Amino acid sequence: MTGAATIDAPQAEADTRRWLKRAVIGLNLCPFAKAVHVKAQIHYAVYLPTEEAGLIDVLLSEADALAALDATVRDTTLLIAPNTLADFLDFNDFTARAERRLARAGFDGAFQLASFHPRFQFGGTEADDIGNATNRAPYPTLHLLREDSVSRAVKAFPEAEAIFERNIDTLEALGAAGWAALDVGAGSAKP
Repeated sequence: MTGAATIDAPQAEADTRRWLKRAVIGLNLCPFAKAVHVKAQIHYAVYLPTEEAGLIDVLLSEADALAALDATVRDTTLLIAPNTLADFLDFNDFTARAERRLARAGFDGAFQLASFHPRFQFGGTEADDIGNATNRAPYPTLHLLREDSVSRAVKAFPEAEAIFERNIDTLEALGAAGWAALDVGAGSAKP
């Protein structure tokens, strides 16, 4: 993020927690998030460098740490990168490379990688389409999820495949002004 002020770890984590509570849980965009949040099973890691060069190594290290712990202790990890990959297309390309590296490191079948970005845009949509907010976080964020936990959650949630459509309906009803009122962007929380 050339020319932008760097964000420190406490601010990045506070903003991400605020987004999780107000948007992801508050709007029920992910019906599985509340339980792991309430049980304090989410690990927040922050990658501060402005260059992406070491981010995959940190992701692999976080995957090792997640694998080493029982899901009752740490079920999932959010790796926040506030100072790099500001361009969504670069982030999208990076995420694909990260998925391949996780697979080569032996995590295929163990973890899924979800991605969130402040400028997230689904293919075939306009940049200001409110539906893109389903995957918008304050900062570029890589989410490591345990495959076993995802499978259990999907089995427990009837019609899990309908979550995406329900989220789009929720955001369309909320509208851009409603999303803005949530105040879940970068710098919105007090660390």
